[in-house]
This record gives sequence, structure tokens and C-alpha cells, in this order.
Amino acid sequence: MTAPAASAEPTATGRRPPLERLRELHAAGLLAAEYPSVAPLLAELDPGDGRFAELARAGRLLAQVPPEQILEHHPDVRCVTAAVTGSSTVDALTPALTAQLARHGVPLRCLPGEFGTWQRDLRDTGSPLYAPGTDLALCVLDAGIVFGELPSRWGVEDVHKTVEAKLELLDGLAGRWAGEAAGTLVLNTLPLLRHYTHQLVDLRSRTELAALWREFNAGILRLALTHQRVHVVDMDVLAAEGGPVRDPRLAAYAKVHLGEELLGRYAREAGHCARTLLGRTKKVLVVDLDNTLWDGVLGDDGAEGIAVAATYRGEAFGAFQRTVRQLGSQGVLLAVCSKNDSEPVLQVLRDHPDMVLREQDFVRVSANWEPKDGNLREIAERLNLGADSFVFADDSPFECGLVASSLPGVAVVRLNEEPALHIERLLADGWFDVRELTAEDRGRTAQYRSDAERRTLLDSAGSMEDYLRDLDVRVSVSPASGHELNRVSQMTLRTNQFNMTTQRLQPDAVREQAHDPDRMVLAVRSQDRFGDNGVVGALLAARRQDVLHLDNMLLSCRVFARGIEQAALGALLAHAQQSGLSGVQARYLPTAKNHRVRGFYPSMGFAAVQESETEVLFRHDLCELPPPPGHVTLTASFVEERPGD
Repeated sequence: MTAPAASAEPTATGRRPPLERLRELHAAGLLAAEYPSVAPLLAELDPGDGRFAELARAGRLLAQVPPEQILEHHPDVRCVTAAVTGSSTVDALTPALTAQLARHGVPLRCLPGEFGTWQRDLRDTGSPLYAPGTDLALCVLDAGIVFGELPSRWGVEDVHKTVEAKLELLDGLAGRWAGEAAGTLVLNTLPLLRHYTHQLVDLRSRTELAALWREFNAGILRLALTHQRVHVVDMDVLAAEGGPVRDPRLAAYAKVHLGEELLGRYAREAGHCARTLLGRTKKVLVVDLDNTLWDGVLGDDGAEGIAVAATYRGEAFGAFQRTVRQLGSQGVLLAVCSKNDSEPVLQVLRDHPDMVLREQDFVRVSANWEPKDGNLREIAERLNLGADSFVFADDSPFECGLVASSLPGVAVVRLNEEPALHIERLLADGWFDVRELTAEDRGRTAQYRSDAERRTLLDSAGSMEDYLRDLDVRVSVSPASGHELNRVSQMTLRTNQFNMTTQRLQPDAVREQAHDPDRMVLAVRSQDRFGDNGVVGALLAARRQDVLHLDNMLLSCRVFARGIEQAALGALLAHAQQSGLSGVQARYLPTAKNHRVRGFYPSMGFAAVQESETEVLFRHDLCELPPPPGHVTLTASFVEERPGD
């Protein structure tokens, strides 16, 4: 197929369009070898500009490359396997999903089902939806599953009986799937079309049908609250973004009841779900100021000349600030990176009457005239986070291009001169999506601000020993319970630096381990003179005969180098010795991000007993235990406290 003429013209920057460059890689047979370059190319196809058709074309090229070829060149890349079934023809989903996952650097292995076999596939435990390697089981449904079963002359009462039966069926199938499969089942609400509502000629019946249908969709949404590892995409929200739900001709002749653009939006949401499952959630939102948080240029217009309210454009910037603050209230760390003088910026954040965001909302305000990529590196260092945890939002094409090329792990949100679109562009990719918020998430900003106080104490201390002693670190280790199990799951998904095996566990998998009498899921909590850090680490272990196998150990990067890890592991070793075990065995799986903890187990008295490029096995014989850090007050319990004990 010949590409549209516009796509063959150079862009305003002089670079050829991304689809043309992608086709060149494909023609040269280099897509597998150059796969890391695909995500930056697709980032230029901004779905906020309605580029779903171009993404689908890119997906058709990428779908021709087997994931195995990509893994041969890039063994560290994580592939996602998706099994697809549905009630109508959903062939357009595969290229759309391939492109959406590729935007996040994730190859797709797609297992498409047969036409209209969704019930059979959800019932048959031998179908690809149940296969052990399936990460996403996508069951794409449309309103035909209801209206296709109505009598030739029907009324609202017929729809009522059918949707009740369908909801009961879906509940049972979702429950069966959740009990047998290991991935995540993705269902969707069903758009109600005028094609159906206006077959009823009286307005009262149409109103009854609309109300009934909303209740039906609400019931589908609640399936995600009832069953573990079930996620529901709300199609009404996606349809409201614009574009037809379907093409009547394709629906009539090819049984395509959900249009390509809507499936593209669905694929975007499914891609976000997959990214969340892989632990790719971003943690920090870094924003520009001039023409990003406010209308105007502070250095030129002065504090009195910028607008966040009182003007049409100012109101749009104020709405954007409220959205940014809303994200911050849910644990997203906020920072500023602006080319401005620091003092006027701080003055505006503190005193400007119209500002929604204030200085205390940010964990770091970087306002200077240095290159922004360097400032982002400095912010990452101060927060002890990788730059790949960052989202950067700026209205300057130059700054966006600089950060994208210099820091490819940073997600760049390219804003433009229209502030009314800032919110849509920021939220388009769900960079901060998590399965469920924890108490630690909501208090994260306060915790990082406390870290600034700790840094001040460190800077004033005469030595590291003096700092640690004055910090008054208190550590507790005990079985995780209640909401802490969700926090442990979240840490396995999101922690990369101090994560000995990077084994990713969903909440139900953590609960299953916690309820296994031969396993231990220990939560590590810490406090100090500046406050309670909550659950900052975890130890996951299993007893096999007379050896304790430490399957994984994790620690939040916020609390490195305070003796917490030594205290927690030392407590586990002491418990193993007191239990009469012969030793503790631990694994370390090297990754690009956890290399700094390669020597941790040896520092605690473990000896390497088996080593390869992909795994190191350690063993501690428990003859000589490491001394506990002298500056840490440790409390440890290895028996879960139950109500009434």
C-alpha cells in the first residue's frame, strides 16, 4: 500500500516522518536488531493528535517480526503474550496492540482466536486464554451479545432478561478464569448504539433502555472489583473521545462491530495495563513553568504578567495545575525543571494569589539556565531514582527533543501552544497507572520531603557514623498482612535497583504465598527521627526440608545505605539459625539496574556456590552471623499476629 503523500514529506525539523524511517528499517530487515529505536519513533506518532491509523500501520510492520528474533538481539527485553477472543471480528486489534506495546519497548506475541468463540474460549481451560505463558487474555465484546439473542419483536423487558443472564454468565466465566489462569483477563463495557435505541419509537422506552444498559455496564465494571486479575476497559469513556464506534458497512458485511479507531483506543488502554503488570509505572512528573503551568514568560512578563486565572487562556492553565496536583495527591512525585531565575520562581510558587500548585507540592524545584537534560539527571540523583521513572512535560519542541534524545528512558509529553489540550496530552498514556493505591503511595511526597531534611542532617554531620546515629533508625520485620500485601506486590512490580531477582508478583500471587505455611512474606518497615517511612522492603522465602530459600529481597531506593537491609536480612538469618535450619540459600539474577547490589549477599556472609551469566546462587551456613548495625533499633517477629492472640 502506498503511504499518503503527506507522510513522505520531511517534517518541520527536517527529519523524515517516523513511519518512513520505520519502513526503511523493515525493508532492511533491521527491525529486530534496532528494536530499542522503535519506541522513540512511535513516540512521535502522538495518539493525542488522532494518529491511531498511523500507529496501526506501524503495528502491521512490527507484527511481521517474531518476538523471538527481537529477543535474540535483546535478551533483556520483556515480551508480552496476549490471547485474543471476541464476539465479532477484531482483526484490527493485533496491529494496534503491537504498536501500543512497542511504544513502551515491549514486543507482542499475539494468539488470535477464532471468530465469535469467546464463550468457548473462556470455558475451555485448554484455550490460549488459560495458557501458563499468557499475560493478557483479551475478551473483546460488543452489544451484539445481547441484541443478537432478542426475539424479532422485542421490548425493554426482553433486553432486561437477556442482560441479567449475560451478566451472570460473565460473572461465572470471570470467576472460573481467575481460579484457573495466571495472567490478567481484560473485559470491556459494551457501547449502546443509536442503531439499537432508535428501534424503539417511544421516548420512554428509549430512556428505560438507556438506564438499563448503564446498569448492565456498571455490573461488568464491578467484575473487576469482585475477581482478582480481572480488568475492565470502559468503552464509553473511549467512545466519548471522538470517532465512530463502528462503520455500519463493515458491521453488516464483515461482522466488525467495533471500529478501527475505537479498537486503537482500546489497544492503548490494554497497553497501559500490560505496562503496569510489567512494573513500568512512572513515579515522577517533571513540569516546565512558562506556558506550561502558567500563561506567559516570567522573565519577560514578571509575576504580575503571568496568568493562571482571570483570562480564557489562564483558566486553561489553572485547570492543568489542578490536574497535576491531583496526580501528586496520589503519590506521583512532582518536580519543576524551568529555565528561569530561582528566586522569582519560588516567589510565584509561594505568593502568587492564583497559583494552585505551591512550593510544598514539589519535591524539587530546579530553576536555572542549565540544559534541562542535565537538570533532570540532577533531580534523579537527588531523589535516588532512575531517569526512566520520569515523565517530562514541556511546551518547547527543542527541550522535548533534547530530553528525548539525551535521556531515552524519560517519557516526554509534548505540549504545544494550546493549553486547553495540556490535560489530554498529559493523561493520554496513563504513565502513572497502578493496580491499586497503597498508604505509602499517598504519603510519598511527604516522605521525599522528609528525605530533604535527612540530607540536610547528613550534610551537617561530621561523619557517616554520626549521621546514622543521629538519624535514630528503627526497623521492624514481621509477616505482611492486610494492605501490606498489596504494597509488597507493588514493590516487586516497581522496584528495580534493590531487587535481587526482579520477580514480578501480582497481589493475588503475594497473598497465595502469604497463606502458604511453608512460605514467608515479610514486610520491612522503618522509622527515624523525621517520620514513619512505612513498608520499605520485603523478604520472600520458602522452607524446603532444612534449608530456607530466600526467593527475593527488595528495598525501596529511598532508604538505601541506612543499615535497614543489613538489619532485616540479619534478623532472618538469626531466625533460621534459631529454627535449627542448616542454611539459607539465596539467588541473585543480574539486570541492567540491580548491579549495585551484586555484592550485598557476600557482605552478609553468603558464599557463591553456583554462578552463571544469568544467575548466582549463594548459601549461608549460619555458623557465624553478621553483627547487627549498631545504630539500628530492630524489632523482629516471624509469627503472624491474629486478632484475639
